Amino acid sequence: MATLCAATSLTSVVAGWAWFGYLFVAVVLVAATGLALRSLRAPIVVAGLGQLLVLLFMVTGAFTTQGVLKIIPGPAAFGELQATLAASAEQIRTGLPPVEGTQPILCLVTIAIGLVAVLVDTLAVAASAPAATGLVLLCVYAVPAALSEDMLPWWTFLLGAAAFAGLLALDGNHRHRSWRNREASGAPGRARALQAPVAVVSAAVVLGLLGGGVSWVGTVGKIPFGSGPGGGGDGTGGFGVAPFTQLRGLLDQGDNTELFQVRGLGPERRLMRAFTLDSYTPNKGWGLRSGGQAQTGVVANSTLPAAPGDDGTGASQQIRIQPTRWVDNWLPIYGAPRALRGVPPQWLYDRMSGAVFTTKSEPAPPYVETASLKEPSAAELRTAAPKSDEVPAFYTRLDGVDQRVVDKTGQLIAGKNNNFDRATALWQFFSTQNGFVYDTKTADATDADALADFILNGKRGYCEQYASAMAVMLRVAHIPARVAIGFTPGVQKGDYQSISSQDAHAWVEAYFGDKGWVSFDPTPLADGRGIVPPYLQQSNQNQQQPDATEDLPTAPRTTAPSTGAAPDQQQDQAAPANPADTGPDNGWLGWLALALAVLGAAAVVTSYLLRRRPEAGGGTVSGLPPPPPGPEGDLLVRSPAVAAPAPARTAVLWLPPVAWGLFVAAIGFLAGLVAWWFAVLVVLVLVAVSAPAVVRDVVRRRHLQTITAHTPDSADAAWRELKAECADRGLPLPESDTVRVSGGKIAEHHHLDDEGRESLRTVLGAVERSWYSDASTPDPDLAPAFDRLRGGLRRTAPLPLRGRLFPRSVLQRDREGNAGRR
Repeated sequence: MATLCAATSLTSVVAGWAWFGYLFVAVVLVAATGLALRSLRAPIVVAGLGQLLVLLFMVTGAFTTQGVLKIIPGPAAFGELQATLAASAEQIRTGLPPVEGTQPILCLVTIAIGLVAVLVDTLAVAASAPAATGLVLLCVYAVPAALSEDMLPWWTFLLGAAAFAGLLALDGNHRHRSWRNREASGAPGRARALQAPVAVVSAAVVLGLLGGGVSWVGTVGKIPFGSGPGGGGDGTGGFGVAPFTQLRGLLDQGDNTELFQVRGLGPERRLMRAFTLDSYTPNKGWGLRSGGQAQTGVVANSTLPAAPGDDGTGASQQIRIQPTRWVDNWLPIYGAPRALRGVPPQWLYDRMSGAVFTTKSEPAPPYVETASLKEPSAAELRTAAPKSDEVPAFYTRLDGVDQRVVDKTGQLIAGKNNNFDRATALWQFFSTQNGFVYDTKTADATDADALADFILNGKRGYCEQYASAMAVMLRVAHIPARVAIGFTPGVQKGDYQSISSQDAHAWVEAYFGDKGWVSFDPTPLADGRGIVPPYLQQSNQNQQQPDATEDLPTAPRTTAPSTGAAPDQQQDQAAPANPADTGPDNGWLGWLALALAVLGAAAVVTSYLLRRRPEAGGGTVSGLPPPPPGPEGDLLVRSPAVAAPAPARTAVLWLPPVAWGLFVAAIGFLAGLVAWWFAVLVVLVLVAVSAPAVVRDVVRRRHLQTITAHTPDSADAAWRELKAECADRGLPLPESDTVRVSGGKIAEHHHLDDEGRESLRTVLGAVERSWYSDASTPDPDLAPAFDRLRGGLRRTAPLPLRGRLFPRSVLQRDREGNAGRR
């Protein structure tokens, strides 16, 4: 919990909550693995390695497709992870906090917090030094605090502080109990036990001080995953374009990956738009007002409202789009969309932004777009009324622009008497004749203002920088503008256009009243894949126009999620799985999980009420007679025993295990939101961890039922339950010991108080009389005495968590039984 609470600080640097679902699963798996291995008395190093191995299995299953049996990594899976981490490094380097919760980011965050969980677990449990975990958890806060320009949310500090305080309080309580049951002074091994936490804390302080000087995360060129050519890898599952642009940064080109196969365009060569950016931040770039995606829209799988500028006169064209490796919030479209078919109901269409989107990243299905590809002529654009008031004000809003950029814009549009000629003049400015060069590496910064430096000095960059700069200058000229992110036309392959990751592109769209949003691509690169629209060819300018095209390899590739979360969206969820593992809608799993959880809670409540329900004979379902007044009566009422063969008693016996099964099933269905194999893995882990405790609970209830039934077998049941309680507390009682010898060991080892010792004598006396006398009537004092004895054990020798989850009376029953017989 301390690790998860500290991880909430990531809300300031990663959008959404999908990442939290991944972290929750990772931390639970790490904790359960450590608990299981330590219960088997595995060395600390072995337990730590086991936790790292389980974390690796989870990451392999969630973020790769080449694992053996889905979760065991091989060379191919390691290659995928390397490519995914390289993509996350690129996104961190170029992104603006909070970044999209893409799969590379989810992978990086899961690995980082998973390693933190291993370290915290080792310090707090294995090394008995929970105070040292404060340094580790502080580092978790330090990273988002360094990356985010805003203050971290107050509540994340409150959660972290509360969880850390709880960790210290639990440790203090544990040490107090250990002191009460301490070994004699000078016991062997005690000095070494005290030295271990001191050494661990000292090492943690040294590492914390040394680690403070390392600035990896968020530092250009220093992220330890590398981002050189090819760093993008060939990816698994999908590629997504991040919804931001950056005016400064490096750009490396990764391997080419086909994303779409498009049929039905015919001879048309058009840009395919994924989404648009509407908000400019000085010295950073363009993003979305919402911080990640459109906010409202209509269901996309239907006839769509007319796009701005679509007057219905253009011919409708059927365009079939087959995504091959596209996983994102956005569904790319062409022109002015009129209808979409084959799109799941969770996808929405926002008319103003021109985007088809959903609330979480997921594999895109094959879909058919009915669109108008009609384009206005230059003459129509020159005479079009601006009608800037028809679009929201944020499309013209501009703050903090350097005066030199304003002056340069005014110089370029001087003498132009309409918005089209002004926009064309700005478009022509970004040409090779004016010294602009396309390059994946920007010029060295010589000015404090990134935009002015690019326009006036550097003049070297990639498409995002050109689009960002021209869009700002259009707004300076009072023309509504936005930056579009999408793809160039790609290349012809057989009967379809192949659009790949190297076709990713950014351009500008300006608003021209009744003609809607019109594209301008200012990037000066001619490689045969770009297009110059007819209205710019008709502009009858003397300057040679650049063939506007280029690649956008900065956009990080998105690996298909194996959970419900994505990025961000998260949350908790969580992002969808690989295309093969994810249907169009698996929300029913969440509802089914909720129903099972409700049934489990109902079973727990029913069991509690049945235990307290009076029976016809004046007793209770617990099998005890009506309690007499006074302390003894109170003890009898509190007894968790379950009585014999009435239906209500049987229900009380089996309802708790049924409730446990329902809760496990609910968690399994929640894990099914990630992938079916992940659900199976989670259920197996839960069953393996909790099955011994459930078996012990059932055995305990049977024993208590027999004890309170006042039958000839009550004494035997009391003796078996007493031995089991002692075994769970680390005191196995050999079969060769007599009842009195065993009683002496119990009283001494568990430091029983006077009440506990008196109750122990009563129980042992009842057992001896049952075994060695002819009396067939059970001792009436046995049940209340046994209840008081259990209370005494809880006071002086409380059962540790390990003993509750992994009771030795269950795990070592056969071995100890065989030893006793020998």
